[in-house]
Amino acid sequence: MKKIVLSVMMIGLAFCGFAQSDGLTNEQLNKIKKSYQENAQNKLLRNLISNNDIKKLATNNDNNVNFDANFSNRVNNKGITDQKQSGRCWMFSGLNVLRSKMIAQYNLGEFSFSQNHLFFYDQLEKSNMFLSLIIKYRNEDLTSKNNEWLLKNVLSDGGTFCGIIDLVDKYGLVPSTIKPETFNSNNTSRIDDLITLKLKEDALTLRDMSKNKASVSKLNDKKIEMLSEIYKMLVFAYGEPITEFTYTMRDCNNKVISTDKYTPKSFFDKYVNKKLDTTYVMFMNDPTRDYYKLYEIENDRHTMDGHNWKYINLPIEDIKDIAIKSIKDSTMMYFSCDVGKFYNNANGTLDLNNFDYGSIMGVSFNMDKKQRISTFASGSSHAMTLCAVDLDANNKPIKWMVENSWGKDAGYQGHLIMTDKWFNEYMFRLVTEKKYVSEKILNILNQKPIILPAWDPMFLEDVD
Repeated sequence: MKKIVLSVMMIGLAFCGFAQSDGLTNEQLNKIKKSYQENAQNKLLRNLISNNDIKKLATNNDNNVNFDANFSNRVNNKGITDQKQSGRCWMFSGLNVLRSKMIAQYNLGEFSFSQNHLFFYDQLEKSNMFLSLIIKYRNEDLTSKNNEWLLKNVLSDGGTFCGIIDLVDKYGLVPSTIKPETFNSNNTSRIDDLITLKLKEDALTLRDMSKNKASVSKLNDKKIEMLSEIYKMLVFAYGEPITEFTYTMRDCNNKVISTDKYTPKSFFDKYVNKKLDTTYVMFMNDPTRDYYKLYEIENDRHTMDGHNWKYINLPIEDIKDIAIKSIKDSTMMYFSCDVGKFYNNANGTLDLNNFDYGSIMGVSFNMDKKQRISTFASGSSHAMTLCAVDLDANNKPIKWMVENSWGKDAGYQGHLIMTDKWFNEYMFRLVTEKKYVSEKILNILNQKPIILPAWDPMFLEDVD
């Protein structure tokens, strides 16, 4: 008994010693306090920073003097889309890539595909995938890594271009005038929360059935019942899906091109007519992982019968070369980045010199891209459509431009302009047509992919 008491006391003393060595002592606190000098300059900065938005105080106004919206190479586009209060940037960007060539081919005016049409099925398919994986991992503890990830990522309105490929292939496309937005498709969070809550309840029901020895067949039958309820919720929020429609196609001069009856699939086949999964390839610039390797994210897809997110990791210069070839051939690309870093919303620029937080705070910020990724300080957050590059006399990029989906009044006429140096630091993903990629790089697709877990923070969906 005495030995036990002594051991407990020793543990307690060790714990106290640990707390004393790591906690701030009065002596240490006084030393820290004395390091701050209350001089006139610091008093001025304290008054300014405490009473104002530091972003405004740190704005580098010299950048506005050299603002230039001219580009040597630009893909023509018509009409800026607006995702409103939703995280569907990935869908707007992907569909804007597809509409660009259609507009050029048929000389259309402003035209867009219905995001609402595809989003309905995206949410239904994601619900099915969640419940299917709940059944798959039914014998694992609820706190296992797989189940923890599932229950933390039940449903979202975010995504990647891989989702566009699988959803369009399965459900086709319709014009936005045929399936317009609803209030809730423009404001997705409330419905997303409600469906998420219902799916979590359904997950527990399926696990209870499994504990009571229900067969996989019975669990799948129950899953279909549950998805019927989800379908009803989606119809109430986003309207009934379009199965057939009549549409008159007109050019930019309002001249009728055709009037026909379509299904979503036949409309896609007539006007886009591409096998998307064999046409496009995704690249990543992630300096924390080996370049010239193929990576695949486990269980990171939009449909259970679709494709996991797969990409080739390349140095930034290789990605730039591919992007320049595409733009020169009037072909837009899906592009994603860490859009919040150094973004000046007044003029729509992304520039490392837009804000000088270091000088105003008297500290330095020196992490490189690899270090920011490793410490979760940076990652892809927003998808847009890469449409322009400005090249110097040596064919080297000076700046880039993307078509955004925040409405025509956001940024620079609905676009964002980024310097090449910003591109180096905060660009992450690019999707291009394979015809702009060298055979050497395309051969990387023949590698056995390195499988990465879905919970890796580098692979959060584009949602801004």
